[in-house]
Amino acid sequence: MRLLTLLTSYLSFAAAATIGKRAVTPGALTQVTSFGKQPTAAAFYIYVPKKLAATPGVIVAIHFCTGTAQAYYSGSPYHTLAEQYGFIVIYPSSPHSGTCWDVSSKQTLSHEGGGDSNTIANMVKWTITEYKADASKVFVTGSSSGAMMTNVMAATYPDLFKAAIVYSGVGAGCFVSSSGAIDAWNSTCANGQSSATPAAWAKVVTNMYPGYSGSRPKMQVYHGSADTTLRPQNYAETMKQWAGVFGYNYNKPESTKASDPQSGYTRTVYGPSVQGIYAQGVGHTVPIRGADDMKFFGFA
Repeated sequence: MRLLTLLTSYLSFAAAATIGKRAVTPGALTQVTSFGKQPTAAAFYIYVPKKLAATPGVIVAIHFCTGTAQAYYSGSPYHTLAEQYGFIVIYPSSPHSGTCWDVSSKQTLSHEGGGDSNTIANMVKWTITEYKADASKVFVTGSSSGAMMTNVMAATYPDLFKAAIVYSGVGAGCFVSSSGAIDAWNSTCANGQSSATPAAWAKVVTNMYPGYSGSRPKMQVYHGSADTTLRPQNYAETMKQWAGVFGYNYNKPESTKASDPQSGYTRTVYGPSVQGIYAQGVGHTVPIRGADDMKFFGFA
């Protein structure tokens, strides 16, 4: 009888494990409800392609204010590109009113601080373990509030990401709340009035993960000259920040090229790990350039 009970328990456990693995449907956006420590209520959606690579890469794609994981899944090209290149896409979904991301509190602006950045990092760690993903091919990108969070993820978890692409955001820590409020709006930053030296901006980043001395993700930053939501000066401040982090001379970039990657866009390269693309006449937000993203991330 005891043997039968043990056998029944084992079969039940095996069935539960199988069901757990089946919960993520290849080729469909699926919510993952249990992924270890979840310090905030940010929801975890994942797209696993039908043509999954043997050791897949991972892209974290972070939505804008008023958006959702589902909206960014539908409105961005990453799930289609995932089928082409075999990588996994993580689509976090904001738990806050208005669905902006918390890029203002001390919790989220600290490594393992218990904020949204911590929850997103744990989604990444779960995915790497669950799918035996290639930890050297983990990337992050986002638009607007998701772009702000992309900068925050690069600052708070530089050990997780190989590269980041920012579409119309602000620098990491620019939206900090003086009161420590979670998911607070910072008009001074949004209006492009938060200005500092490259060294000062770099210190903001290094303070998010004190003592970290490892490699950092290479950065590509897009911003439009006609952006009235997050004013264009935020482009300059973000470039100061990452140039400062990598020790590049912000005032003497390696190269500046007009009409790159298209007419009206200007690409400025500060060094091998930092480049910015300023889109003349483009508002909020710069459209996602999926094929170019694949090149920057090294899939193409």
